[in-house]
Amino acid sequence: MQGIRKKHLLEILLHLLFWVGIFYVEQNFSSLYQFLRKDINGQFEQHIILKSAYPISIITLGLSMTLFYTNAFWLLKTIVRYKNKIGRVVIVIGWMAFLILTNYFSGLLFIRFTSINAHEWRRFQFNISLVFLFVLGLSTAYFFSKEWIKNELLRKQLEAYQLTTEIKFLKSQINPHFLFNTLNNLFSMAQEKGNDELADGISKLSGMMRYMIYESNADTVPLKNEIEYIKSCVALNKLRYADEEALVNFHYSEQVPAVFIAPMIFIPFIENAFKHGVLINDTSLIDISIVVNDKALLFTCENKNYSFVKKMENDKSGIGLENVKRRLDLVYPGKHELIIKNDENLFHVELKIDLS
Repeated sequence: MQGIRKKHLLEILLHLLFWVGIFYVEQNFSSLYQFLRKDINGQFEQHIILKSAYPISIITLGLSMTLFYTNAFWLLKTIVRYKNKIGRVVIVIGWMAFLILTNYFSGLLFIRFTSINAHEWRRFQFNISLVFLFVLGLSTAYFFSKEWIKNELLRKQLEAYQLTTEIKFLKSQINPHFLFNTLNNLFSMAQEKGNDELADGISKLSGMMRYMIYESNADTVPLKNEIEYIKSCVALNKLRYADEEALVNFHYSEQVPAVFIAPMIFIPFIENAFKHGVLINDTSLIDISIVVNDKALLFTCENKNYSFVKKMENDKSGIGLENVKRRLDLVYPGKHELIIKNDENLFHVELKIDLS
């Protein structure tokens, strides 16, 4: 914590020193020199008169700071998502031009009440424009360097998270070959006994575990595979309830787009829907939808909210949701939007992911 405070204090100090330097430069540019020649007893003598434009220097400094901080912390962050590159440049240049013109007309207003020559002021205003251009370039470099550092930090956190997850999984897993052989034996026994429902459940469980162990270790998986996993997860969860107790509508395109997503990203929401959205001896509806349009994926999950009934379960809920929020921040930084609406009757999840 103390190291972070020192880092912030050092950054503030560097900013202050930078603006002191900019103010010094602007003072020099806004100090106008006027040359006068006087005839004294037949001899011409040249005099230099220094006229300071201190008030406009303060205005110029304020506008320079406005350009730097709006560009570094707001404008570039907003337009970097735009697909039109020419539009990005036009917006940034337009914003700088607006501030330069504001400074220019403020200067014209100032020189009306002084003896400073308007032509001289316009000449020096060109130099001030160079300062604005320098501030624009520096603020752009500052923004991208901060973004690079942020992305590097997120990348390292993601690597550490994946490594920790893999280590925990390796410590907790049993021999997968033994597990699959056992499931295959149970599947054969269920078929011999004529219990097709049990055999189908064992087959789905075997496929899910194979997917979790072998396929979900990749950074991304085909959306088609994830949909098949969700279908198996829904089918197994429905086995716990009577047919009329858990009604599930899973909507997705028949022709699944060939896009890749992070594995197991939707499952916590679906498990949460079954945990808190289904009540025994009652009819409960769960609506799940996955839609992909032009590299933009929209996942929704809606269910009744019975958490007020399941108070004991609700005390332990939320861990999976918090984990998936953290994972989304690491895997899709700045490329996702998660909206969760929770009221007494309905629990609604909406997740938008930019896959470009």
